[in-house]
Amino acid sequence: MTSDSPDSDAAEGDAGTEEARLHTDGGVNAEGADDTTLDPWGSATVSDYRKLFAEFGIEAFDEVLPEVPDPHYLMRRGVIFGHRDYRPVARAMRDGEDFAALSGFMPTGDPHIGHKLVFDEIIWHQQQGGDAYGLIADLEAHSARGLTWDEIDTHARDYVLSLLALGFDPEEGELYRQSTNRDVQDLAFELGVEANFSELQAIYDFDGETDVSHMQSVVTQMADILYPQADEPRPTVIPVGPDQDPHMRLARDLAARMRYFRVTEAFAGFEVADERERALLGEVYESLDEGDAAAGDAGDDTLRCEDAADALRADRADYETAGYDAATVEGVLEKLENAGMEPIRRRTRFLGRNATDAAFDALVEAVDGEKRVYDEHVDAFELSRERAEDLAREVELDHGGYGFLAPSSIYHRFMTGLTGGKMSSSVPASHISLLDDPEEGYDKVKAATTGGRQSAEEQRELGGEADECPVYELYAYLLAGDDDEFATEVYEECVGGERLCGGCKEQAAELMAEFLEDHQEKRAEWTERLDELDIDLNVAADRRGR
Repeated sequence: MTSDSPDSDAAEGDAGTEEARLHTDGGVNAEGADDTTLDPWGSATVSDYRKLFAEFGIEAFDEVLPEVPDPHYLMRRGVIFGHRDYRPVARAMRDGEDFAALSGFMPTGDPHIGHKLVFDEIIWHQQQGGDAYGLIADLEAHSARGLTWDEIDTHARDYVLSLLALGFDPEEGELYRQSTNRDVQDLAFELGVEANFSELQAIYDFDGETDVSHMQSVVTQMADILYPQADEPRPTVIPVGPDQDPHMRLARDLAARMRYFRVTEAFAGFEVADERERALLGEVYESLDEGDAAAGDAGDDTLRCEDAADALRADRADYETAGYDAATVEGVLEKLENAGMEPIRRRTRFLGRNATDAAFDALVEAVDGEKRVYDEHVDAFELSRERAEDLAREVELDHGGYGFLAPSSIYHRFMTGLTGGKMSSSVPASHISLLDDPEEGYDKVKAATTGGRQSAEEQRELGGEADECPVYELYAYLLAGDDDEFATEVYEECVGGERLCGGCKEQAAELMAEFLEDHQEKRAEWTERLDELDIDLNVAADRRGR
């Protein structure tokens, strides 16, 4: 969930424009990319973004983009290419409701232009009315990277200054360090009860040599992700690179495990945990004789599980043609056959996974209409799924629970290094630090690899390859700012053969120098105001003074 030094999360791929945009399901791959291995502490490249949709369940951001009010240019240009469950955040923005945005930075080096993408995403959500959180993952830097506290303090200060210089409002948002936020540490302890070593081993490839502090840093990050909901549940988005998705999947799982109740749809006494099986069972139920279904809904209990099994057998080929695999069909058939003469009827089920006895009794009392109460669950026949979710959360909050909503996430592409391949902190020419002298930034852009042809004549004839060009990425990600027309102009002039690399790099270099000069002036202004901030930037000295 944290942005690291340039060789670990140097943000974030190639983008196009409104008229000539890179596809958000693929696009350019950095040389040497590592397929779709998503490792928060290792590889930071993804060879084919399309695979993330199928293999890891990340959705294309294009699908939710129309629902986002006044979307950020990183969204419009496809730099932000994917999301998990972003719709609740977009809805909160549209409706003026409470929501939050949080992302973290592991202080292992200078902040760079890749980190700027994450800074921009946090700041934009703050400007849209969200509560914004910027955290320094110093415990992770110490445990996973082995940095000293003096080194961490230096880098933490630089990250905070750049975030502020780019527009983060500390009066309306919160800045904190993992090591000094006791609420985060307490929440991490609670979340740790729901996680186990075998799970962390499977997700992060931990082994017998992994130190306990490194494992502890994982649950601390889970606490970071859920921290904006510590006082009350609300939609929360975490902007990250795709390499951080393992953290997001675990955080969403832990948020669900912390809930007192799980709400699901059911049809009989047996549990159907698999979503595909539940969807198939719902279709079979709806397809049954309308008269029988109406009688069942009325409470006559004349429709039986064996009736549904007969209907599924009769229409099995149609369901498999519709996309239900044989294993799913067999699973539903087995459950229905085992239930036999048990009545089948649609109901909303509350499973009291973590509920105290008092909370379970309160839920039973709160459910209106027809219901059936069992030892570990309650079936309600007159409650919608949405109302049931709200009711379960209300009861949980009344009895000391968190009521967490699953955290959302958005994913940005990895930026190609200026020298080609991926950015690396060990190759200074491959990245631009936000601390670079403007002249140094100018020189790095001028020396950058491009997507140009072998000669000016060939470029004029065939056009440049903007989709393969690190310099064009600078325009799309940073230098064009909110001006889509300018970004489009650069792209079209390049691929149309009108723009040659020398002039293009000169313009980009001048814009980069202007950006760095302005950024560092604002950093200097904030340097004079650091004492106003409610964040400890001298943890090393505090530790020595113990």
